[in-house]
Amino acid sequence: MNTQALYDLTPIVWLIVAGALLALGPLLWIWRRNAGAGAARRLHALTVLTLFLTFDLTLFGAFTRLTDSGLGCPDWPGCYGNASPVGARHDIAAAQAAQPTGPVTHGKAWVEMIHRYGATGVGALIVALALATLVARRRQRLSLRVTRASEATMPLHETAPLSTVWPAVTVVWVCMQGAFGALTVTWKLYPAIVTLHLLGAIGLLAMLCVQAVHYQQIASGRTPTALGRALRIGLIATTALLVLQIALGGWVSTNYAVVACLQFPTCQDSWWPAMNFVQGFEIWRHLGMTSDGVPIEFAALTAIHYVHRLMAYVVFGAIGILAWRLNRIPPLRPQGRWLAGLALLQLATGLGNVLLGWPLAAAVLHTGGAAALAVVLTWTLCESKPETAAAPAPSDADLHPQTRVSSNGPDWEAA
Repeated sequence: MNTQALYDLTPIVWLIVAGALLALGPLLWIWRRNAGAGAARRLHALTVLTLFLTFDLTLFGAFTRLTDSGLGCPDWPGCYGNASPVGARHDIAAAQAAQPTGPVTHGKAWVEMIHRYGATGVGALIVALALATLVARRRQRLSLRVTRASEATMPLHETAPLSTVWPAVTVVWVCMQGAFGALTVTWKLYPAIVTLHLLGAIGLLAMLCVQAVHYQQIASGRTPTALGRALRIGLIATTALLVLQIALGGWVSTNYAVVACLQFPTCQDSWWPAMNFVQGFEIWRHLGMTSDGVPIEFAALTAIHYVHRLMAYVVFGAIGILAWRLNRIPPLRPQGRWLAGLALLQLATGLGNVLLGWPLAAAVLHTGGAAALAVVLTWTLCESKPETAAAPAPSDADLHPQTRVSSNGPDWEAA
């Protein structure tokens, strides 16, 4: 059997067509459902739907990795030069016969290609969102010119400028994410590349969340809630800690280090087991090997796992304190409750991974919980701003009950 080229762009057109067709349904549904709404509301609905589908794709990416399907099709962007595993069935059968327990099987090939189809569909939606924002922005400018010429007035929320910067940056980001997806396959699950691919997915979710909140604030005329300096710094610090913890979690997963500690709260019957930090956190190396080509020690896997566990205690405490503080501020109370619930979910799924032998459902939910925490923290950052002398932080005594109801944050059901 001939060696398969790592890059074969022959099926790229079919892959793009598949992604466009997948994106067409959600686009038509959003535009039909929001036909009579303003531009900001339509864009908000499309952004929320894209965010939801991107979140689903992130979960499916975790499923792809955890089922060892990342190399189900060992080339990119197709499968043995074909647009689907159907055309590659003979090559897949030959690879499976040569290595029955290897990475290539018919089931794994379908998992890998479905992930690629979904990624292409999300990419098409993001491009459509950028184009729709550009068109809406131009129409908004034209409406403002006409309104000024006629000396009429417009509601303030309709004159708030629609930003085309975030959608453009998101298009560039999703292209980079696709490149990392290609490298994940062609570099044979290089741990640093796979971890960066995960962080890229989290960054994409955050960008879409920023746009969703921005569009809703324009549509409703709502302004962010002022926070005291200490709480605002705590929010930013907690977000940074979460990003670091997600990177550590990705490093655990890509190095298959969960099995290094199957006890809690101790590890290998010790509070400080034997660990090799140098090997464990050597970034640029192949899976299971050092940069010198020597297999890494089990103590290195232990170090990877235990650092992630120790960091989890810090992040859990920071999120708990932040959730408690936000719960005392009525406009940000929903975010506080989401953070508390997701933190408990992460604790449960993290313990499930360790004590129950890393079941697939718990592992996928653990990734989903981390992604959801990143989205909620981004949502909170967008719905808040530093406190100024003219805008003190609100409290229960300062807010009228009706204000509390109308300030519950973004309407995630708008789509």
